[in-house]
Amino acid sequence: MASFHVPLFLCISLFLLHQTQPINANLHKTKTLFRNSNLYPSELPTLHLNTTQIPPTRYFEVTKPIEIPKTNPCSHHILQHDFAFTYGKPPVLANYTPPSHCSSKKFSKIVLEWNATCKGRQFDRIFGVWLGGVELLRSCTAEPKATGIVWSVKKDLTRYHSLLVKNETQTFAVYLGNLVDSTYTGVYHVDINLYFYPVDVDINDHEYGSDVLASGYGSKADLILPISRNLPLNDGLWFEIENSTDIGVKEFVIPQNVYRAVLEVYVSFHENDEFWYSNVPNDYIAANNLTDTPGNGPFREVVVSLDGEVVGAVWPFTVVFTGGINPLLWRPITAIGSFDLPTYDIEITPFLGNILDGKTHKFGFSVTNALNVWYIDANLHLWLDGRSAKTEGKLLKHSSVPLQVYLESNFKGLDGTFLTNVNRSISSLGWVESSHGKITTHFIQDFAYSNSMVMGNSGNLQIVNQTIHFDDTVSAEMQSSNAYFMKSFKVFPLYMYSNTEDKGNGTSLSLANVTLGFNEKNSESAGSGFSESSLKNLQNGQGVMFVKNNLVISGLGSTQQVYHYHGDNFCYFRNISSSNYTILYDKVINKCEKGTEPHLDPSLLKIKASAS
Repeated sequence: MASFHVPLFLCISLFLLHQTQPINANLHKTKTLFRNSNLYPSELPTLHLNTTQIPPTRYFEVTKPIEIPKTNPCSHHILQHDFAFTYGKPPVLANYTPPSHCSSKKFSKIVLEWNATCKGRQFDRIFGVWLGGVELLRSCTAEPKATGIVWSVKKDLTRYHSLLVKNETQTFAVYLGNLVDSTYTGVYHVDINLYFYPVDVDINDHEYGSDVLASGYGSKADLILPISRNLPLNDGLWFEIENSTDIGVKEFVIPQNVYRAVLEVYVSFHENDEFWYSNVPNDYIAANNLTDTPGNGPFREVVVSLDGEVVGAVWPFTVVFTGGINPLLWRPITAIGSFDLPTYDIEITPFLGNILDGKTHKFGFSVTNALNVWYIDANLHLWLDGRSAKTEGKLLKHSSVPLQVYLESNFKGLDGTFLTNVNRSISSLGWVESSHGKITTHFIQDFAYSNSMVMGNSGNLQIVNQTIHFDDTVSAEMQSSNAYFMKSFKVFPLYMYSNTEDKGNGTSLSLANVTLGFNEKNSESAGSGFSESSLKNLQNGQGVMFVKNNLVISGLGSTQQVYHYHGDNFCYFRNISSSNYTILYDKVINKCEKGTEPHLDPSLLKIKASAS
């Protein structure tokens, strides 16, 4: 764990507020103006009010509700803890056993609920939740205000079913590194529960486990191995990737009767790479003699290796944490993915023939162009053949095409334009023979990346326009039929405008406009079943702050979001807007009907700006 003498830990990033000087370019650096001041932006709306009379504000991330059965859940309280000065200390631990008081032992849905409150002044903090070393949740805290805040995170943990019902005592761990002193007073009060929903007796068992499929595909994993660091630690269980040559490695052994394997990867980025998509090229930094300016350009890739061979990659969604860019943007609507960071699956099944030997093997994690620091770990989901003590397999073909990179740089002094385009594809083909038969699995990843960047106003203005295309395909075939097929198309657009203008007399104006998008279309078939879903999630924010003598004297943040999920039997639409902590409108439709396609005013999709 990197050490700090000030609370720079993890997902902090108060917007770049500092006095404008030509050589000290804005460059989206993580300046923390408010550490030594008596005024913090979260306190602006309540400076002259009696805070004891104002109820706490509820923060939330816009997402679809979890589909739950009609049965009454069995609640299982896991832990309650007050996270005060916990930075650099061991995770909070609790002994976990499956609930013994539930009337049923078959569960069709398991949901984690994280409830938290905080009051005072505090930065946002990254945190993780693990069970037996398997990560269940990666999230970021909300930044509090003087009158207090509350927030909840609900996550569907059903894919971890075999882990959660394992009849043994396991270690439940939470790491939330917080710093508390006379200035930063916020303590995070946390309560965690699990809810186990029994199988509905009126629904066929096919809905419960899908184990009737001849191929075994479509069911939940029988065993989940942690690909994370081992306790004891004075930190989270994630690996820390601090530069482009750093590799986090975990040894593991799998049972010899595995017929399918999927690696679920958790990723988050912090400190010098919190805004990696806005990092400038190194030649720009050198030419302008800049210091404390994150570089290595704006492209990042998480590379996953098995015994030293690349087996997959992650081009991550650009999560903005709750204090990121301009913290007033994310109150009370937080940025996409900030409360439940997305995970990424890599199909390992084609490689099983190389690791079914009962010997120790190694997963490795690295980040192309990385700066300090990335937190990465993974869970290895394994499907076991209950009718065979040993399966066999063979890797038939593997291809990992090197990155195809195109760079264009044109600058004079602190102003200029930059273009970065990157492409890559990874594919693997292999068979596994089990009691389900001989199944050949083909896994393909296709990536495309484009980032255009403009620097202006003597480096105090920055415009970033970026798009990531991230496509996965898994096809599993038996000799006479298709056993399983999955196709996922993801598009992650990002637009960011930031500018600091000198208004004289020690006063400056800081502007930030942001557009984030998470779009995904999935199709999946297993046996005779077929499902399809799509998600369009678009968020826009506009923020402004006036600063005088390094103190914020006024500020305003506004956010608009349209979320539209469409599945086979479930749809969810929400169109919501907020300004200065107040919800302006909120329209929700939770049924599938025509005419609910998301729509935003075109003027919100592109925020035009020119260098001054």
